Amino acid sequence: MTTDESIARALAWAGRRFAHLGENARLDAEVLLAGLLAVERSYLLTWPERRLPPALLVRYRAQVARRASGYPVAYLTGVREFWSLELRVTPATLIPRPETESLVEVALTALSNIIQPTVLDLGTGTGAVALALAAERPDATVVAVDICPEALTVARCNARRLGLQHIRFLLGDWLEPAGDRRFHLIVANPPYIAPTEPEIGCTNLRFEPLTALLAQEQGLAELRRIVSGATANLHRGGLLAVEHGYRQSAAVRALFRIAGFQGIRTEIDLQGHPRLTFGFRPNDAPV
Repeated sequence: MTTDESIARALAWAGRRFAHLGENARLDAEVLLAGLLAVERSYLLTWPERRLPPALLVRYRAQVARRASGYPVAYLTGVREFWSLELRVTPATLIPRPETESLVEVALTALSNIIQPTVLDLGTGTGAVALALAAERPDATVVAVDICPEALTVARCNARRLGLQHIRFLLGDWLEPAGDRRFHLIVANPPYIAPTEPEIGCTNLRFEPLTALLAQEQGLAELRRIVSGATANLHRGGLLAVEHGYRQSAAVRALFRIAGFQGIRTEIDLQGHPRLTFGFRPNDAPV
């Protein structure tokens, strides 16, 4: 690529550099260039012959090189869309994934008949799930917890940008910051990848914070802690919903049964994988 290139030629060059990354090569090329130009992707298709400034091409080449090495597009652009919300992301946070929107869907269904519900989001990261629920249910009181101060800074920033002020962000380890407070709903997307899983070293995951990805006990350690302790922070009939690995559904349902949950179900994600398990605290459980 020369220092005097059109949009079309720059995109074609980047697409070739990204060919090994799979079917999203062209999309990645467009997203990066649109971000640098501060335009919508449709602009690139409308004005393919526009010449790009040399300084911008230098920046584009640098971003393309990093993306070609596997570095995530979301970290390069600093944004990711989730539930139609544009969220800021940084290397201190996991990148929100489309499959996690299933967690929001289940949560909204559970809250549909509850006026002014209380919600606890564990491991909030960018705030994606908490912000989606707050956007859909402005009458809800949402508490979002994360053990990483840098992640909470990003989540608070996202809440301010989106004008979602009815969320309280707390620093701490899973349920601990909630104390003895009870909620109608607890949602969690904890680490659930075993350290021995091969994809950690050979996919984009290697660039994301490992503390938010990896868990001991075949990936079940943090799920076990959340499920075993959640009933103490749920109202009678309250729902716990957790995301997990697609090979963990049977093990996670067993954790729910051991903890005394009822109506336990596993839902599939957008790819058809069993990704989400939920259960209800019994109405006759001790207070």
